[in-house]
Amino acid sequence: MGAEHLASYRRCVERIRQSWPRFLEQRRLRLSEQARHGRAPEKVAEGILEDFFTQVLDWSLADLNHQLKYADLVLSRLGVKYLLVEVKRPGSPAWNRHAVELALEQARRYASEQKIRCLAVSDGGMLYAADLHSGGLTDRVLVSLATSEPPEALWWLSVHGIYRRPEGVTVRWVAEPATGATGGTDPARAVQGLLHPRYKLPAFCFAYAGDASDWRTWKLPYLLADGTVDAKRLPKAIQAILSNYRGTKVSGIPECAVAEVLVRLARAAVAAGKLASGASQAAPVYRRLVEVIEQLGRSEELFAGESRRRDP
Repeated sequence: MGAEHLASYRRCVERIRQSWPRFLEQRRLRLSEQARHGRAPEKVAEGILEDFFTQVLDWSLADLNHQLKYADLVLSRLGVKYLLVEVKRPGSPAWNRHAVELALEQARRYASEQKIRCLAVSDGGMLYAADLHSGGLTDRVLVSLATSEPPEALWWLSVHGIYRRPEGVTVRWVAEPATGATGGTDPARAVQGLLHPRYKLPAFCFAYAGDASDWRTWKLPYLLADGTVDAKRLPKAIQAILSNYRGTKVSGIPECAVAEVLVRLARAAVAAGKLASGASQAAPVYRRLVEVIEQLGRSEELFAGESRRRDP
């Protein structure tokens, strides 16, 4: 009889489906510092995995053991150790077998020392688990913890799935789709002929376009249709992020994209001559923009093009 016929399987899968949206939101919040600073410590991935095992799956907090004989995380129940997890900082292991196997070497040593059959490696995004068998590894699970649809294969890591030999598991090592630096589509890559119904502008005229094929994701118009800077809308776009415009802050732009959007707007201010005399002589909205760009450590990007054009 296959695992899908077990009552424990059906209960666990239902729990996974119900808890997955909340888990994704909690994961997004835990990764906020990575969005702000470009990286996050291993502790963030550890927190994501704790949420995963205790909120998505059916382990309890009491089942989690940290730094047990140097192992990052060990899951046990009634004194029996079932799973050893090697935790890496978010984004560190790539989605290919060779990179993950390098991370697994340490886990294999700890698992062998503690006589734990199942081991895993995860950065809070990718999760790979396997069984030690005949001196090698037998695949158990390879999943993304960021996917919108929860994989039912997660059952093999549940309380009632972890001690069973996985059936019909097929693991494919492929590259995870890369995310753009802006956290969305480059506004310059517009869908031909598509205009925003309110502003009558294509995607490239907006400081942020989450999806070039969906005008609902386009935020902060700052260019005219011919590509020149819209002097009236540019300061409003800046204010919508840094303070507010008519009492309203912009929504719908992920935090990881804000820095790129601000740099885009600052470059437009330079092109429009709003910062030609330096920040000290600029209008308050542009002075504040320069301060934030300096805080982000990206000031050198603003005038690079201008200096090249002035060079003989």
